[in-house]
Amino acid sequence: MQKTNINKISTTSRVNFFERFVCFTKSSVWPAYVGCFSAIMYAVFVRFYHAAGGTIGMPGKIKDPAIFYMGSYMAGIAIMFCGFALIALIKPWSRIVPIKIPLIGGKKIHPLILLTPTLIGTAFLIAHGLSGMITKALLLAGIITMDFPGFVEVDVRDLALWDLLFFEPWFSFLGIMAGLTAAHYAQASGVRQSFFIRGTVLYLIMVFLLTALFATSMIFDFADKISF
Repeated sequence: MQKTNINKISTTSRVNFFERFVCFTKSSVWPAYVGCFSAIMYAVFVRFYHAAGGTIGMPGKIKDPAIFYMGSYMAGIAIMFCGFALIALIKPWSRIVPIKIPLIGGKKIHPLILLTPTLIGTAFLIAHGLSGMITKALLLAGIITMDFPGFVEVDVRDLALWDLLFFEPWFSFLGIMAGLTAAHYAQASGVRQSFFIRGTVLYLIMVFLLTALFATSMIFDFADKISF
């Protein structure tokens, strides 16, 4: 009897959690604005700053500066675009084509058209951030060692600290904001609640597995350097 009551309480807790999550994401548009602002800040003060030759957060000498600067610049543009895309997801014209557009004006946009790239990007951001924090924590703990082929000279400890405490948490935060915005968009687009909940559970499992894959691949790359 006691076991049955415990199972009922556990099931009720899960239901209540998902009900609160559904209500929260359905009514909340602020994650899109926070995510957009964070993306712009990261693009400008990290990527564009490094593209201009800034050295804060880069404790070492880059092997090929020209390629690194161009890569940082392109990454900054991509991240800024993603930030503005989050704002688009909370606007009505991301669900229904504006009437003024010839031929297709007024037609409903299928949710998967915008949800698919958003969810892929969200999964990458979160998995990138979490796996980066895991591996850098292992590095700082002395469990693994890592090479950084993009550098001629590098202070490994400082670089790991920057990743662990600044860069990777920012990636994870952007991913969370993008995920919450995608959840709002899905509900605003009329996705059934039952499908939304099941999809959320499956998506979280996928993100967990992707994070484990990223972290494992990085650790195994340095498996011959693991110390016990």
